[in-house]
Amino acid sequence: MRTGRVERKTNETQIAVAVDLDGTGRAEISTGVGFFDHMLDQIARHGLIDISLTARGDTHIDDHHTAEDTGIALGQAIRQAMGDRRGITRYADVHLAMDEALTRVALDISGRPFLVFRTSFPTQKIGTFDTELVEEFFRAFAFHAGLTLHIETLYGGNSHHIAESCFKGVARALKAALAIDPRQAGTIPSTKGSLEG
Repeated sequence: MRTGRVERKTNETQIAVAVDLDGTGRAEISTGVGFFDHMLDQIARHGLIDISLTARGDTHIDDHHTAEDTGIALGQAIRQAMGDRRGITRYADVHLAMDEALTRVALDISGRPFLVFRTSFPTQKIGTFDTELVEEFFRAFAFHAGLTLHIETLYGGNSHHIAESCFKGVARALKAALAIDPRQAGTIPSTKGSLEG
């Protein structure tokens, strides 16, 4: 069972998350930030990762701490669920179209966290959600999951579509990279013999 469970409590947020990497995409998500819930649902549905996540944050200030700390906790839960990464495909890339927007995602479950985020938004907000928090979430997520993650939107004109193409693209790439390769089941896909960084 590739499952993980994390609880994170600070003066700014309280987050509980459980994941199953071999799920069916079931999502039970409540962060108090509607648009963010919608984006996290994309990770579950299109990554075929069961995610149960509740977050309570200081959203009376803004959504920053909730988005960043959710990225930390979700990343930690996925890292825990991966274990030693034995048998995984490891690398994946995808081009994800969302109406007029096209985003390219490439990732390596390397244990060496890094984020390249080449995406811009034509608006500062999607509803009440600050678009700059998309990058903040993915940085926290990549660093705590141990991913080398590249996200680049090639073009797009609608901020909602651009953001959604990023989240769906990451989900699809995660699904492929986390898949067990039957030809190397039982081995760690690295010449070093470890994917712990």
